[in-house]
Amino acid sequence: MKNQLNKLNIFSLKGVQMRTFHTTWLMFFVCFFGWFGLAPLMPTIRAELSLTKAEVGNTIIASVAATIIARLLIGKLCDTWGPRKTAFRLLLIGSIPVFLVGLAHDYTSFLLFRLAIGVVGASFVITQFHTSMMFAPSIKGTANAVTGGWGNLGGGVTNMVMPLIFAAIVGFGYTSAEAWRYAMIVPGVMMLVMAVLYHKYTKDTPDGNYDEIGYTKAKSTKTDWSVLADWRIWALTLAYAMCFGMELTFDNVASLHFVDTFHLSQSQAGFWAGIFGFMNIFARALGGIASDRAGKKFGMRGKGLLLASMLLLEGCGLILFAQSGSLMMAIASMLTFAMFLKMSNGATYGIVPFVNEKNVGLVSGIVGAGGNLGGMMFGFLFKSSTITYVDAFTYIGYTVIVVSVIVLITRFQKQSATEEKPEKSNLANAI
Repeated sequence: MKNQLNKLNIFSLKGVQMRTFHTTWLMFFVCFFGWFGLAPLMPTIRAELSLTKAEVGNTIIASVAATIIARLLIGKLCDTWGPRKTAFRLLLIGSIPVFLVGLAHDYTSFLLFRLAIGVVGASFVITQFHTSMMFAPSIKGTANAVTGGWGNLGGGVTNMVMPLIFAAIVGFGYTSAEAWRYAMIVPGVMMLVMAVLYHKYTKDTPDGNYDEIGYTKAKSTKTDWSVLADWRIWALTLAYAMCFGMELTFDNVASLHFVDTFHLSQSQAGFWAGIFGFMNIFARALGGIASDRAGKKFGMRGKGLLLASMLLLEGCGLILFAQSGSLMMAIASMLTFAMFLKMSNGATYGIVPFVNEKNVGLVSGIVGAGGNLGGMMFGFLFKSSTITYVDAFTYIGYTVIVVSVIVLITRFQKQSATEEKPEKSNLANAI
């Protein structure tokens, strides 16, 4: 791809590459408000709709289940329509259930709305695909990690801000049952505004939109499902299930866990859950930067070793968090496992663009869907009547450690003889 940037200047809006960079992470950030806007309000919603633990668990599963299929489809659409049109349409369609979830008055309708809203989570694939289009191979990992991390930051800000919006609405004289419904209008409006901005300020590639440069006709046939036979993609999918899947799960259950275990108020619980998400402002980017540096010095093997190490430390931190007996210990251990979890997110997508460069969108979609698959599977643990939240966090911690071993023994090089020199050659071609 011509005109790809080989340097990331995060304070710049100059050029289509940097305008797209900032617009695409902001789009994912806004989508998180719609996707997880209900999570910090669940203590109120649970009481108002009289939801059982199993029913709450089902809504958690629903919030990420639809995203699994949506991410696979969005990856394909990015390859064919282009990320600009795909993002615009996803934002418009996704805003509908966000606006209408306030009409839910029982468990079934609320569950269906959460399922529909889950489609918004596919915005992540657009962010990663679009960023990969704009930056040269030597900086892709860092750029992908920053856009993904700053977008994920929306999960933390949502946990902090939505309880405040809820409280402000209550302050105007509305009941709690009315307030959570009206609060969801805010992310819906944000998504509509973002749709307009995305359409106006981005291009599909540094050279122009697909229909302007004939990209669709020339390239779309190269996207195929044969990539499913590549084990490296499944190893990355497992890795992302353990890190981003756990992040989605924690965003969903953190407020409930802090309320039920440490008896915090909804606003206090939202604040600490928000701190977890707020670490995305630097931690995911740090994982991407480390992945790029490991790739330059040790090739794809170095990238794989880094990812395996981060997953191992994440798993150990999760087990420590599960065993925390006090709020301060829980917060300290949460910050520890959050750091390695978010670095794992960045390190995973420091590898993804290089696995199959002809099908970046599809591979991004498959691995991204793995994150939601992990979130869905973990959700079954949190809905169980026989497994406590403490047990669930412990089991997940051990599972993450097992996957770290799988990643460790996976060879991400295309051929052992070439030991990942493609990054350098691709950079030379880009320059």
